[in-house]
Amino acid sequence: MAFTHVLAVAPVKDIEAAVIWYERLLGRPADARPMDGLADWHVAPSGWIQVFRSPEHAGGALLNLVVDDLEKALADLAGRGIAAGDAQPGSQGVRFAAVHDPDGNRITLIENPVS
Repeated sequence: MAFTHVLAVAPVKDIEAAVIWYERLLGRPADARPMDGLADWHVAPSGWIQVFRSPEHAGGALLNLVVDDLEKALADLAGRGIAAGDAQPGSQGVRFAAVHDPDGNRITLIENPVS
C-alpha cells in the first residue's frame, strides 16, 4: 500500500474561531476550505494540517511540527500573540516546546528530530 499524503487533523468546537487561531499559528490563511467545517493548510509537499469541526472530539489532538530553529519559531509565534511553553531538552540534541489551540489540542514544535 502506497500513501501520497499525511493529513494531521485537529478536531475543534468552533471552526471559525479555530481558523483564526491557526492562521495566526501558521502565519497565513488556510489553503483550502473544501467543505463546511473544514480548513486545510498545506505545510509540506505531502503533509497537511486540517482543522475540522467535531465538538465531541475537540481537544484531543497531538500535532508535531518540525522547525529548523526553535527559538526563532517561538519568537515568531510570540509576535503573533501565541505563547508557547519553555523549550525543553530531549535526547540526542532534540528540543521542543508546545502550544495549545483554544480547544486544548497540543501542537509541539520540534527542533533537530532524531532520524
